[in-house]
Amino acid sequence: MLYLQLFWSFFQIGLFSFGGGYAAMPLIEQQVIELHPWLTTGEFTDLVTISGMTPGPIAINAATFVGIRIGGIPGALVASFGCVLPSVCVVSLLAFFYFRYREQRLMQAGLAGLRPAVVALIASAGVTVGQTAFTAEEGAFFTMFGIDGIAVVVFLLAFLLLRWKKPNPVLVMLGAGALGGAAYLFL
Repeated sequence: MLYLQLFWSFFQIGLFSFGGGYAAMPLIEQQVIELHPWLTTGEFTDLVTISGMTPGPIAINAATFVGIRIGGIPGALVASFGCVLPSVCVVSLLAFFYFRYREQRLMQAGLAGLRPAVVALIASAGVTVGQTAFTAEEGAFFTMFGIDGIAVVVFLLAFLLLRWKKPNPVLVMLGAGALGGAAYLFL
């Protein structure tokens, strides 16, 4: 019964979490704290942190984390499969229709109309993450109007470097982590 609950909960999360990983967090919170008391609020905060810092989609990382916490390795597999299955089905269906009708004018018009919406979704997520990243914590060293100056400087340096020099993004992330870590440690 537990595995069925894990599967069904994360199937719903996978089916209804449009807009990316952070958009799925309220759904995950509802399932794992309110509907099924699998995690405490503190454990959920840890889940968000771990899911965001590990490679892969946040919802799948969360499913794996909750599944292993509740049902061990089988629980992790069941919850992860439940989270992935809706996407696999929807993408397969969309791929079928796309490859069958891609040359049709209606399909091309629909895709052209979706492009700005996708950019808007990405921009909205970027603004949300930016607000979180740039908000200063209590007692932060370099702040103005509640904005973390160190985070802004690291962001601007990384952004400008990526736009002008086009280095490997992984190296920029490592450099930004080292620069930010040093700044927060020593300032």
